[in-house]
Amino acid sequence: MISKEITIKNESGLESKVAARLIQKVSGFESNIWIQKNDRRANAKSLLGILSLSISRGEKVLLIADGPDEQLAISELEKFVERGMTDQQK
Repeated sequence: MISKEITIKNESGLESKVAARLIQKVSGFESNIWIQKNDRRANAKSLLGILSLSISRGEKVLLIADGPDEQLAISELEKFVERGMTDQQK
């Protein structure tokens, strides 16, 4: 199991459309992946789970991955968040 603290940079935070893009990206990994905000943790493959965390712009969250591709998952998700949760290069 590995984890990485990231800062959400999207203007709207993790609202539904952005969360859906994140879920699409996360679903490509075999590992179990969670997002943790303070003491609350949600499955990163669950829209309702992510939305229940009410993550706003500028907030720090912990990405946690556990499974066969955990290192790749955390690395790719960190890059994805840095790009504003889009697959387009900036």
